[in-house]
Amino acid sequence: MRIVEELSQIKPERETLLTIGVFDGVHIGHQALLTRLRDEAREKGLLSGVVTFRCHPQKVLHPEHKLMWLSDLNTRVELIRALGINFVIPLAFTQEIAKLGAKEFAQLLKEHLKMRGLVVGPDFALGRNREGNARYLKLLGEEIGFTVEAISPVVVNGDVISSSAIRAALANGDVAKVQRLFGRPFSLTGKVVAGDQRGRTLGFPTANIDVGPDQALPGDGVYVTVAHVGKDLLPSVTNIGVRPTFGSGERLVETYIMDYDGKLKGRRLTIELVDKLRDEKRFGSVDELKAQMAKDVSEARNMLEKRAEKEG
Repeated sequence: MRIVEELSQIKPERETLLTIGVFDGVHIGHQALLTRLRDEAREKGLLSGVVTFRCHPQKVLHPEHKLMWLSDLNTRVELIRALGINFVIPLAFTQEIAKLGAKEFAQLLKEHLKMRGLVVGPDFALGRNREGNARYLKLLGEEIGFTVEAISPVVVNGDVISSSAIRAALANGDVAKVQRLFGRPFSLTGKVVAGDQRGRTLGFPTANIDVGPDQALPGDGVYVTVAHVGKDLLPSVTNIGVRPTFGSGERLVETYIMDYDGKLKGRRLTIELVDKLRDEKRFGSVDELKAQMAKDVSEARNMLEKRAEKEG
């Protein structure tokens, strides 16, 4: 069984306290659960571990529904480990896993990961047909020897924190709400690829970021952003959309980094969204577009300077 091979890659030296989930975005609801897991494991002298999935279970269970990711696997694993979790195991979610009953799954976790307890979030369910809800798992734990703790959902300004709620806010371009639910700025990371050099001819050379077809993106528009170039954080303006003035039709993520003239092609670039400046629009002429771009850059610079003063 592939799941056995993957679980066997980690050989904990002592018993563990685990949680299971996709943790897309590692938002503040996830952070609350993971922090609880870490702290309780330390109190009990256990190792804290996370079992996550390389692809979203919905992609296997309901392939007709395309689900966009808030963060890729590497980013999720890094964010989880940064919270002090001892180990993370990404599993390939397959039909084999989908057919496992909750008891079979739990027995595998006990056998290969020395599971002594589970900490789960609201609405968690494990196993075939989601049979292993918190109530069932507590009864199962009494039978085969592990504890189960279900934590309450996290609510911010009346919003229950969830990855789906963040995706909806992101699609609406509501950067402030996304940041509240995330607990940090939303970021996009991708390789800088060759573009048509149109930005350079307009006086605003842009980096064309290939973020991947499954990456959730903000709604089309122009955004104030901060670009991570090496160890430097640089002010930038990012356009997300189809560039209607030129009628290309292809949806792109293009970033103009202020005060920077180095080469970025082929490098991985991360941008943080700070605020939305405006919706994408079609201009009557190239000169109108250039004037608007100059205005966008000026407004973005002012916003970022005020932000820095406030944070400083």
